[in-house]
Amino acid sequence: MNASNNYDLAKTEIREVLESWQHAVLSADLPSILSHYSADIVSFDAIKALQFIGRDAYAEHWKYCMGLSQGGMIFEIHELDITASSNVAFARYLCRCGCVQESGEEQMGWMRGTVCLRKLGTEWKIVHEHFSIPFDPETGATMFDAVP
Repeated sequence: MNASNNYDLAKTEIREVLESWQHAVLSADLPSILSHYSADIVSFDAIKALQFIGRDAYAEHWKYCMGLSQGGMIFEIHELDITASSNVAFARYLCRCGCVQESGEEQMGWMRGTVCLRKLGTEWKIVHEHFSIPFDPETGATMFDAVP
């Protein structure tokens, strides 16, 4: 198999990992969500803290986020772009993210997401994750109404 085919295979595997991760998020399945991360994950999430270091710390953050949604999570990945080699990859995307309240009302906004993955043994694991929300530098206000 030539290098191009190896990279195409890696991209396919990563797409499958991210689809599985997205499904776990939408199902609010914390063990499955966490199974996609390396033990030493470093996350720059958009809410609550500057960074989370390690899967255990990030698990607490995920519990908090899932607790905000009484009616289900919104987590849609759009415009996914994957760059991969045989053992390291990164992907960037736009994410429609939020929750549904018991009333059925959606509370959501668009975010930017980047994940870095490493092949550990035979599995791709997310080793770094970064979510951000655009903001207005003149007012400091986040721009939850920004759309692609």
